[in-house]
Amino acid sequence: MGDFLVNDFPRYFVLFVWILVNLFLFGYFCYVFESASSWFYLRIILKRGLCLARGSAACLNFNCMLILIPVCRNLISFIRGSGRGVRRTVRRLLDKNITFHKIIAWAIVFFSAIHTGSHFWNYERICYVWDEVPGMRCIPTSAQPVQSPGPLPINVMWTTWAGFTGHIILVALFLMVTSSIEIIRRSYFEVFWYTHHLFVVFYACLIIHGFQGLLQGQTNPDVHDPEKCYNAFLQGDTCIPAPSQNMSCQLQTATFKAGGAQTWKWVVGPLGLYLFERLIRFYRSQQRVVVTKVVQHPSKTIEIQMQKRGFFAEAGQYVFIQVPEVSALEWHPFTLTSSPEEKYFSVHIRVVGDWTEALAKRLGVGNEEFQQSYDLPTMNIDGPFGTASEDIFHFRVGVCIGAGIGITPFASILKSIWYQLHMSAGGEFVPKLKKVYVYWICPDTQAFEWFADLLKTLEEQMIESGMADFLDYNIYLTRGWDQNLAKNIMLHEDDSRDVITGLQQKTHFGRPAWGNVFESMAAAHRGEDIGVFFCGPKVLSGALHHECNRCTDLQNGTRFYYNKENF
Repeated sequence: MGDFLVNDFPRYFVLFVWILVNLFLFGYFCYVFESASSWFYLRIILKRGLCLARGSAACLNFNCMLILIPVCRNLISFIRGSGRGVRRTVRRLLDKNITFHKIIAWAIVFFSAIHTGSHFWNYERICYVWDEVPGMRCIPTSAQPVQSPGPLPINVMWTTWAGFTGHIILVALFLMVTSSIEIIRRSYFEVFWYTHHLFVVFYACLIIHGFQGLLQGQTNPDVHDPEKCYNAFLQGDTCIPAPSQNMSCQLQTATFKAGGAQTWKWVVGPLGLYLFERLIRFYRSQQRVVVTKVVQHPSKTIEIQMQKRGFFAEAGQYVFIQVPEVSALEWHPFTLTSSPEEKYFSVHIRVVGDWTEALAKRLGVGNEEFQQSYDLPTMNIDGPFGTASEDIFHFRVGVCIGAGIGITPFASILKSIWYQLHMSAGGEFVPKLKKVYVYWICPDTQAFEWFADLLKTLEEQMIESGMADFLDYNIYLTRGWDQNLAKNIMLHEDDSRDVITGLQQKTHFGRPAWGNVFESMAAAHRGEDIGVFFCGPKVLSGALHHECNRCTDLQNGTRFYYNKENF
């Protein structure tokens, strides 16, 4: 139970509250439209289609309001960076913003299906109900969306404002959701990027969707009781009740009024917040960025060093990069690999895909000719934005786990640690962090070079400062070795440094036994809060999350807090 409370309870509690709110809205509006006398005449026509449509509409309003908030990156970064006033639990929930955004999106799909299906039924009813409902001609004209028999449902659907905008909303939603599926997003990021901007069309049509006021409720059921009057109407051959029936039906005509568009009231606040967010991004993206250096690393990785006036980032944060000469609209997220103490900021980019290949070509990667700084392309930067990795400095024990290029967030952190140790040696600053474990699972021997150089520098600094036990790093090579490399490793097995990386710690082959790794850390740091930070594939994330829960023991105070990078 303790493991659940540490890593899972806060997010499940938020999800539980969110589900309760959706259930309440759906149930409440279904009840109102199913029982209120104001909607009696419309219920005669539409039956259950009315309550299902209005219940799902309320949930759609709620979720379309919420879905914009998790993607307000500046707001989230501001909240999580507000200092000690923001609890660790809240910061870790903020790191799940993209996950929550996806959950809300699927909820919108679900309620859209109910809403659409209900209204398909409703359009069918309002056209064919004349032959099915007794006394249809006795229902007040204002309560009837279609006031004469004959038209086809599809014609009515496309000639009403609600039907026309509803279909545009469905198309925009379908394209946004399908292009967001992971396999498409990773393989065709440009498709995902462009189609996601259909949210402008989605919200524009959503706001005006109900302005026509197609469904109208009765405004005077206190003087014209709809149920009694309708029953009185049915007892005569005409729509005029007999004198023995309810006389108020003769004297008081039912009056009707549309409820008016409600969606804009739900979404205007988040839309204004998101518009302000985009204005901030636009302003920052227009500030001049100078590319000072481009470094080509092995394994198709390039490092770009830049400078920008007023730019400051914490270790572990990320930025969005746009290169107008490559694409006028595309922005891509990259983790900063420089530390706050350096005079420049940098990113490491793996050259995979059309955009990164075009960027590498424009930067002159692979050319033998030297390029001057003024020959390099203009780059726009939006950010920095906060991530889970920032919180490593709030723990006494930190565990950094990266798979492949997923090690990049921890380059910035390790550099910052190196500078902080310099400051602490001079008595200027005493960091809370006392022990760091680094695990890098890498498939390619060539990919070691740039990160291994950083580890080597940090390793030497630790030894010189008498803090050799501060950093415990482990590199695992999962594939990429051949028979010649294996022989070379065996010949140099007794050397003081690793034959592949040049580090004192020897490279491991295969994959870590995570159960043993976490058990040993739990035993070495009994009673401590241990921050585990991971960047890599979902399958490995699940295994690490499980180990954090398994090795958490609230009885002796050992708690593993699991954090995963999300972009």
